[in-house]
Amino acid sequence: MLRMAAEKKRPRRTAERILEVTLDLFNRFGEPNVSTTLISAELNISPGNLYYHYPAKDELINALFTRYERSLDELLRAADGVRNIEDAWLFFHMLFELIWQYRFLYRDLNDLLSKNRKLETHFQFVLKHKNRAVRDLLSGLGQGGALKMDIREALPVSQAMVVVLTYWLSYEYVRDPRHALEAGSAGAALARGAYHSLSLLLPYLDAESRTHLHALVGSYADL
Repeated sequence: MLRMAAEKKRPRRTAERILEVTLDLFNRFGEPNVSTTLISAELNISPGNLYYHYPAKDELINALFTRYERSLDELLRAADGVRNIEDAWLFFHMLFELIWQYRFLYRDLNDLLSKNRKLETHFQFVLKHKNRAVRDLLSGLGQGGALKMDIREALPVSQAMVVVLTYWLSYEYVRDPRHALEAGSAGAALARGAYHSLSLLLPYLDAESRTHLHALVGSYADL
């Protein structure tokens, strides 16, 4: 019985390890530049062992996207609890941390969507969920007294914030292709993304919230 339990755990551990290494390689080199041969070599396993768990590269991508989507849905549910600018800063920073964790999806987004049917359809839901969460956040800021915005302005502003969320890392990459997506650049890149998303609210924030937002980002030199 113990042997059977060990045999069940071993493939699961191998499958998890494959995903961890694949995510690291995709993030470092970009998904189009990582072959299954490279993944198996990095894991020091045979290609046949890799194919046993994930028979195609798309299955690796889909498994990683499922993980990302699950974590994103959990995080987005917290949006309706935001009532002040500090909560909003934390929320956007956590969103960018998650995006950074799966940054290969955003670095190679258009290419992935053109090749992978699951991502093409599911990313539509990701955008809808992001838009709904940001609208909930704006509503919460309004209820908390930090934000004064006409309902007709909420939709275009929330959509603009989602555009920044979705394409910020692409901008960072174009800005500095050699270093933008390295781990050492993460802190400043995430802070810039969070700030520029929230900066779209500056015309609508009360004076205290506006001052507090500037104070929150004041420790970052290059925003």
